[in-house]
Amino acid sequence: MNAIVRTGGCQCGGIRFRLEGEPLDSSICHCRMCQKAFGAYYAPLVAVGEANLAWTRGALKYFQSSNHVRRGFCPDCGTPMTYEADDGIAISAGSFDDPASLPPVIQFGVEGKLPFVDRLHTLPQRHTMDDIDSAPFLSDIVSYQHPDHDTETWPPEDWQPMDWQKEKRQ
Repeated sequence: MNAIVRTGGCQCGGIRFRLEGEPLDSSICHCRMCQKAFGAYYAPLVAVGEANLAWTRGALKYFQSSNHVRRGFCPDCGTPMTYEADDGIAISAGSFDDPASLPPVIQFGVEGKLPFVDRLHTLPQRHTMDDIDSAPFLSDIVSYQHPDHDTETWPPEDWQPMDWQKEKRQ
């Protein structure tokens, strides 16, 4: 029987990983440390458990967020990648190439849960291109984000992202 293999990485493609086997679980953490680490209302995390985790490209940079936890992130694009403690490693769910395959099954740190989180699904919804009138740049946007699959090399040789700060100054 072949083990399930999942891959993922950061936004810029500088960090890539491979997870072979079933992770322990997928969760959402609402604690304030996770909110700040992800810059979000909560942190979606996948606990590695007994699965085999291998880093296949790049090396994480770390921030020691407490006396028991360190958090790994991409040193180039800043994507949050890991939560590491004595009880194991968890990987940011959104960094998996197919995050939909790992739906959360539990919530942690609910004492820090923001009061409006449970009703986010009731907010009005719009597709990205629905904003084309107020954000016309969307019509010719080019993503420099790494694709959701492994690549032999990254970035492509012809990749030349615009320096938006330089463009703003001109």
